[in-house]
This record gives sequence, C-alpha cells and structure tokens, in this order.
Amino acid sequence: MWYSHIFYSTLMWDDHRREHVQGKTRPSSRHLDLIVLRTLVAMGPMHGYGIARRIEQVSGNQVLLNQGTIYASLVRLQQRGLISTRWGTSGSGRQAKYYSITRSGRKRLAAETENWQRLSAVIGRLLATPEVGR
Repeated sequence: MWYSHIFYSTLMWDDHRREHVQGKTRPSSRHLDLIVLRTLVAMGPMHGYGIARRIEQVSGNQVLLNQGTIYASLVRLQQRGLISTRWGTSGSGRQAKYYSITRSGRKRLAAETENWQRLSAVIGRLLATPEVGR
C-alpha cells in the first residue's frame, strides 16, 4: 500500500507543477466557474474574451487563461443553467456572444462563495498550526 501513497503524492506534485507556470496559476475548472460567475455579477453581461481579460486584470495577471479554458467554463455554466447567452455587438463592431448570470447562477455563486470562505478559513487555521518536534 505504501506505493499507492507515493504514486498519489507524485500525481499531486505533477499537478502542482502543471498548475503553476512561472508564478502564475491555472485555476481548477470548479474554481474557474466560480470566478466567472463572480465576474459576471461584478461586471454585468460580457463576451468570453472580455471575461478572460477581466479575470486576468483583477488577478494582477496571476491567473493564466486561454480561449479553450474560458469557453469550456462558459459551456459548462450554460449547460447547468447558471448563465444565459445573447448575441450582441462588441466594442470593435463585431458580433459576439454575451454571457449573463441567471437567478440559479446567483444562488449557486452565493452557496459556493460561502463554502469557499468556510473552507479557506479552515485551511488557514490548519496551515497556521505550529509544527511539533522542530
């Protein structure tokens, strides 16, 4: 059984290396969905490119997003009924799909935000626990 622990630890380390490139972070899909919902609440309807740029801006360019990542999140959220879409004209005069948060999306965001804050507080307390035997 010890080998499964080593294998699991190796996977976790590999995930950590992949997720942190040159000091920047790629959020998990669950976290990205939460960030997208929060961005739509803060900014109102936006197109996908605008959402991605806003997230990068607010994160101080610490979050890495590419088109595939942001659009996968938008598809997931739309399929779950957490966002809706409509076509509109972007600032450059091109047709663009605009995304808005739905009532269900607001409820999910509230629940996930509460869960995130609770979990963050617990992790913070655990990480602040002094080491024994050092």
